[in-house]
Amino acid sequence: MRFRARALLTATAFAIAAGGVIPVAGQAPAYRAPRTADGKPNLNGIWQTINEADWDIEGHSAAPGRVLALGAEDAVVPGLGIVLDGPLPYLPAAAAKRKANFDKRLTADPAIKCYLPGVPRAMYIPQPFQIIQSTKTVMMAFQYAGAVRTIYMDDHKEAPADSWMGWSNGHWEGETLVIDTTGFNDLSWFDRSGNFHSDALHVVERITAAGPDHLNWEATIEDKNVFSRPWKMGMTIYRRKERGARLLEFRCVEFVEDLIYGHLKKPGARTP
Repeated sequence: MRFRARALLTATAFAIAAGGVIPVAGQAPAYRAPRTADGKPNLNGIWQTINEADWDIEGHSAAPGRVLALGAEDAVVPGLGIVLDGPLPYLPAAAAKRKANFDKRLTADPAIKCYLPGVPRAMYIPQPFQIIQSTKTVMMAFQYAGAVRTIYMDDHKEAPADSWMGWSNGHWEGETLVIDTTGFNDLSWFDRSGNFHSDALHVVERITAAGPDHLNWEATIEDKNVFSRPWKMGMTIYRRKERGARLLEFRCVEFVEDLIYGHLKKPGARTP
């Protein structure tokens, strides 16, 4: 009994720390965001997560990094994880591939070569992003690799082709922006630890302003080729409040040219 009570108190403390209140089922959100000119919740701004999900979306301990010579600079930062109903329900063959990805993460992680982060990884990669709303679209511009998402609010279509960031259709459910994204390729990862998906990935995100300076974000992940059932992740996203907060240039392609194309250099050529 004492253990159950302690567990309840711990869960309550985490819920309060994450969102300030514990919502009651069916209860309307306590916070009502400012409105845009068309009366929709105003999510415009520069935002960023403060968590360790890019290392591993599941809860994880600190661990040695990928490059031992970098010591603590490359160590895995411990994190509580953002998966809400884990462990991840990998199919057996997919679990084996995830392990192989982890073993080859130094060279196989797409982010090592500055490839686009995909969805949902773009939302929690440790760099800021900007939300820009209009009546017909919601744009998300990411500092990392200059990635961009266009969320179509009134002209919903199927993806014309597979891509790194997928094709996003959106709509409002009261205070919540709902984004339905399909049309992915199978090249991006969820994190640095090798969690992955196939081109059958389907992501439904729900973004709700929980206060003037933070958003509640939840995503339902479905991929019949990799997972035995749909599963969810969730986290808080915070507004960047510094004076003059904005996206800066992170053109990482030029940082990996030698990594990707170095084998094509003429013998004796010097790296700039």
